[in-house]
Amino acid sequence: MRNKKLIPFEIIEKAVAGEPEAIKAVLQHYSPRIKYLSKYRGHINDDIQDRLKAQLIKAILQFRFDR
Repeated sequence: MRNKKLIPFEIIEKAVAGEPEAIKAVLQHYSPRIKYLSKYRGHINDDIQDRLKAQLIKAILQFRFDR
């Protein structure tokens, strides 16, 4: 039985390869956490949210399985 809280490995592989739909799926998976982290004084700060998304995309594209 699969853990529904985890992103399937196939999606991670595709996202690391740069497939836009897979990257979108990863962003969607982490969307609640990004919104939580982007709250500033009780409101969601769009600049912080965009910056967190950009950092996640950067980390996905730089990730290497061979380490």
